[in-house]
Parts: sequence; structure tokens; C-alpha cells
Amino acid sequence: MRQRSLAALTLAVVLAATTGCTVERHWGGNTNTGGSGKAKVGLVTKTDTNPYFVELRNAARAAAQANGADFSALAGQFDGDNDGQVRAIENLRQQGANTILITPSSSTGVLKAIKDARDAGVLVIALDTATEPADAVDATFATDNFAAGEQQGAYVKAALAGTPPKLLMVDGTAGSTVDTQRHTGFLKGIGLTDGSPEIKGHTAANGDQSLAQQGMENLLQRSTDINAVYSMNEPMGRGAYAALKARGLTGQIVMGSIDGGCEGVQNVKNGQFAATVMQFPKKMAEQGVLAAVEYAKTGKKPAGFVNTGSAVITDKPLPGIESHDSAWGLQNCWGGNK
Repeated sequence: MRQRSLAALTLAVVLAATTGCTVERHWGGNTNTGGSGKAKVGLVTKTDTNPYFVELRNAARAAAQANGADFSALAGQFDGDNDGQVRAIENLRQQGANTILITPSSSTGVLKAIKDARDAGVLVIALDTATEPADAVDATFATDNFAAGEQQGAYVKAALAGTPPKLLMVDGTAGSTVDTQRHTGFLKGIGLTDGSPEIKGHTAANGDQSLAQQGMENLLQRSTDINAVYSMNEPMGRGAYAALKARGLTGQIVMGSIDGGCEGVQNVKNGQFAATVMQFPKKMAEQGVLAAVEYAKTGKKPAGFVNTGSAVITDKPLPGIESHDSAWGLQNCWGGNK
């Protein structure tokens, strides 16, 4: 009996570990489709630890409570955990969600699970990260990530003041639409292409600060003759900065980033980033929940792409670049103390 009890306990632990999810709340019952009256909103984020997704979850939960909707939040275990997100979608369907909001880790990695949910009458809205194809979901509420990348690239180009760039690029997760759009947008903004000789190296860090630091350290072993750094998000920007600081190179670098978290804005204020491009995850979450409430009441679905905006934050404004200073940024940032 003791062995059987231990085996059962071990199985329970394994099952909990492999779901790849953090659960806010459970409901019972079968999936309810639109027009049923009661909104049951499920949120699936890439992880439950990144401050950006914490803000998204908190904003969605608050909006659900304010609008009388049930709410449950699940997440993958790491950026790129497609299997964890698939299990999360299936879990939410079993709980009875009639709307699922998702930030897909991969633009293609969860398409079958999304199709199965939509075929069962569940409204599926992508937040922050678009699917590929875009119409795999009913609608997408997100930053125009190409435009955000272009804003970062244009700022770095202007800050170099005519000096040719010698660029290192810290990318995110390969295959993610966010990664691709920000990368290509940045290159357009700075006036380069992937084959340009001005790009001295790049590393992929999956959104992780420590991986970005390691990747940057490896790149700097090849050459320190650089003057610009692209970082796909702020945690990776901080990792890149740590590697640059260890080499005494921060004074020669113009580094931009994207996110607009309070810590990232503080990085701008402290001079670690020349600029960051702020996103508005609270707006994405609130609009997603309101669409879920409308769907539950009337069966009406949103459609297409809704741009929730972006803004350059810098304390070194430049001609031709629309921007706000870090004081404004700290009043409007997300995550952490303002």
C-alpha cells in the first residue's frame, strides 16, 4: 500500500509539472458558446514569470472582475513551450471557457488546438503575438511589432548621427511573429538588410536575460568594434548591457529596446538604454476581455488586427523622432513600481 501511495503521489506531481500551466481559477461544465450570457474567459500566456505577461494577466483578471466574467489564467513553462500552451487550451475548453485569449509562443505551434477550440464555438483572440496565418484566430489585439521595431531602428540611426552602424543584434525566439516583425522593422528603421555587412553578429536569446548576456559575451569575443545594439525586448537588453559593461564598452554603444516596462523605462532614465519603445499590454487585455463579454452576451465576434499602439521613450530626444521622456514613461509603464 505504501508503494502504491508513493506511486500515486509521484504521478500527481509529474502530471502537475507537465501541464506547463499556472491556474488562476477552475470552472466546471462544458464549453459555452457565444450568446450564452456568461463570459468565461481563459488566458494563455507564454510564461507566468515575465513581468510583461504578469501585467497582461493582472489586467485581464481585473477587467473580467469589473465586467462580471469568470476568469482563468494558464501559461507555458518557458518561452517557446508550444506543448504547454496546447495543453492549456485543452484545459480551458474542459473548464468551459467560451473565449480564449492567447499570446502564442510560436505563430504556428498551436494552430491545431486553436482550430479545434474555434470549431467548438470558442472565440479565440491573440494578444500581443499574431498567429500565422493571422486568420487562424478570430482577431488579434497587439502592438504593431514591425512599427515598434522600425521606431527603435530609426532612433538608433538618428542617434548615430551619420556614423555608419557597427551592429550586434539580440533576437528573441526563432519563428515567433513578434521576433520576426521587430527584427525586420528595426532593420528598415536603421536602413539595413539581413545581409548588410554593418551587422557584425547576432544571437538568439528566447527573451531571456541570462541567455542574452551569454550570447553577447560570445559575440564580443569575436569583436568589440561596435557602436549599436538591437535588443528585441528589455530583459535581453539588460543582459546585453551587463556583457557590454563587463568589457567597458557601454560608453560607445547606442542600444535600443522594446517593451515599456517600468524597469525598462528606469533603464532609459539611468542611461543603460538610449531608448525603448513602450507597448500597452493593459489595453490589449482589457479590449480582449470586453470582446469576450460581448461575445458571451450577443455572439458577436471581433475580427482582424487591432493596433494597441507604441511610443518611443528616451531622455535624449532627436529631430524627426516623436518621443516621450522617462518621466512620462514612468507614469504610463507597466509592471513593478512606478
